[in-house]
Order: sequence, then C-alpha cells, then structure tokens
Amino acid sequence: MSTHVTTGLARFDEMLGGGLLPGTLCVVYGATGIGKTHLGLAFAHAGLAADGVPGILFDMNARGDSQQHQEYAARLYGWPLARWRHTVTPMSDPYPPAGEMAARYCDALPWVGKLREYQVPSPDGGLELDWNWKAEYNHALYTVRPFVYFHLGAGCRRIVVDGVEPMDVPGDYMQPFLFDELYRKIIHRDSETLGMELCLPVWKHREFIDAHRYDHAAVTTVLLVTTEETRLEHLIARKVASGDIGAVANTIVVMGSERVGNRLGRFLCVVKHRGSAKSDEIAEYRVTERGLEFA
Repeated sequence: MSTHVTTGLARFDEMLGGGLLPGTLCVVYGATGIGKTHLGLAFAHAGLAADGVPGILFDMNARGDSQQHQEYAARLYGWPLARWRHTVTPMSDPYPPAGEMAARYCDALPWVGKLREYQVPSPDGGLELDWNWKAEYNHALYTVRPFVYFHLGAGCRRIVVDGVEPMDVPGDYMQPFLFDELYRKIIHRDSETLGMELCLPVWKHREFIDAHRYDHAAVTTVLLVTTEETRLEHLIARKVASGDIGAVANTIVVMGSERVGNRLGRFLCVVKHRGSAKSDEIAEYRVTERGLEFA
C-alpha cells in the first residue's frame, strides 16, 4: 500500500516524493488567478480513483462561488459539485436525505476580515467574541459538522479548503481562526465522539455510529491561501507571520509568476515537505482548458 496520497497531478506527485503524506496538512500559497483552485480540485477529484469517492471542498469566500469551483469541476471532470444543505440540530433526525451525499461543496463559513470586528469588550477589560456572532457560528456548525462526518464515514479521505484571503498578520484575522477550529475540532475529531454529538439520542443510533467509524488521522487536507505577493521569488522568501497556518503545516507549496523572455510564466515549488523526500526544482505549468498542466 502506498505511503503517499496522490494529488491527481503526476508531475506534482514526483516533486513530493510520491505525493502528500496521509493525515497531514498542505498549505498552498499564491496570488489570485494563479491556479490554486485547479490544483485543489485535481486533488479532491483524485479521491474517486484512490479512495472510491471524491474529496469534499469548503469555500470560505464571503462573495459566493467567486472561485468558480462548480464551473471548473463540471468542465474539467464532468463532476456536478453540488452544495451541501443538510443541517443537524440537537435531537433531530441526523441522516442526510436521498441525494445529499452527492453534495461535496460547503460554504457555511463565510466570515472574513479582522477578528477585532467580531469582538466586544469583556468584563475583565479584555476582548471576547460577540455572543451574537457565536450564535451564528454555532448555527453554521449544524451544517459543517454533518458535512464532514457523513462524508468521512462514507470513505472520503481528502478535504480542500479554499477562499482564504490575503492577510498581513494572519493571527489578527477571522479566517485562520475558523480554519483552526474546523481542522482541530471537526476534521481531526475522533469519529465516535463526533458521531455521538450529532446522532442523538446515542442509544438509537449506536449501530450506525459503530458501523461508520473512520481514522481521522488518515484524512489529508489541502488549504489554499491567496497572497498579495505574485512573484514566485517573493513567495519563496516569504516570512512566516504571527498566526500563519503554514507554521504548523507538514507541506508548503508556493505558486507564482516570473517573467520569461517576452511572456509571463507560472511556476510551482515545494518549499517544505516533512517526513518525505522532495524535489528542489521549480516547475513551470500552465492553466489550460484541460486544467493545470506542467510544461
């Protein structure tokens, strides 16, 4: 059995020494329009051949599907990337309705901007998250948690998170906070615990929970982060700022542009890939009607 997870792009897999490592986090940095979404969709769709089911995708953009996930998925893979709508409130029937498991796109976490915009003064003189926002967030979790749980329980082992906007100091912004909550408390939560929190009363759903256990440590996540930097040289030299998710990622990939003669070329480089061999090469690629293709 392979110890690597294919990205769906053979040349990229070679650069990664065979692919990503199971259960790890890969952060991809690059400017808008550089091809991050194409890379993410290739990774998610590759799950169909590798795992028997495609991956799932979170869109954290607050402006609707501006990344064109649905259009790209349909054109490149004939994949109808439907939006997940199923919610599970406490003590309600937890199971997705017929056809809902075909929905692999979720946009229930749309909050952007600085954390300060969501905070209010606390009694001790500090700051805390506003209770009204907390109520909205907890309501969103009624959609987010079943989206993750039921898909992972059905064999999905890859998750793509897109739509993270440029930030000067990531620790000051809402999106890294939301991703950290999603990654630690839902994606990598023990499946039995998450199942018991969703499927209430537990005694009624015990058989289902036991039959759909999965190893959360085998779930591989790709996070796509938009940067203000456009040139590959600047992205490679990019410093890790306070709160930057890349500081704890197993793998860091940068996608940027450089002038090549009288044209602008697009290049990809693997900056960090712990626990595996990797290539130090800088590979040129193009975004075509067939998706992301290496030169």
